[in-house]
Amino acid sequence: MKRRGLMLVLSSPSGAGKTTLSRLLLDSDPSIQMSVSATTRKARAGEIEGRDYFFIDAAEFARRAKAREFLEYATVFENSYGTPKKAVEDILSSGKDVLFDIDWQGTQQLKQQARDDVVSVFVLPPSHDELERRLRARAQDEEAVVQSRMAKAADEISHWAEYDYIIVNDSIEAAQMQLETILAAERLKRARQIGLSEFARALTARG
Repeated sequence: MKRRGLMLVLSSPSGAGKTTLSRLLLDSDPSIQMSVSATTRKARAGEIEGRDYFFIDAAEFARRAKAREFLEYATVFENSYGTPKKAVEDILSSGKDVLFDIDWQGTQQLKQQARDDVVSVFVLPPSHDELERRLRARAQDEEAVVQSRMAKAADEISHWAEYDYIIVNDSIEAAQMQLETILAAERLKRARQIGLSEFARALTARG
């Protein structure tokens, strides 16, 4: 049966488990793929055009933004990032889903342009102390960076009510199951099963 894909948005403060959940979902479900952003930053060693990012210069990025060719975009540390609208639309039309790893501001932009296609999930840590423990367990950030991330987390968490679903990541296995359940239910929504009318007519047709 024909199905229109959906945009699955995952947001969370750093350390809550969003990146791990994204990886697990992509590894286990061939019907969803990661959104590939366009960016003005230079490619790093090992990055591949079209797989990791679409690398473009600042002038081209500005042109595309003005032409409204991005579903959402932002500038971070002097580099711009944006989600190409056509690439996402092509995936959705093929019946596959697109996974987005973006913050609350990007989520708002997506909803403004394609609310019916967006399913938003916010991942919360089980506690303030656990979030701080996870950040420190990375053993790669200086104390000032950890404190900065904790301060930013408070602002990010304040936007939880803007999301369709909330997952409290106390156990990565349980959180993964919950995310897969959300995705399965959203795929079954009547509005997304664009072949349903034809299928139902065939079932009720008399020979």
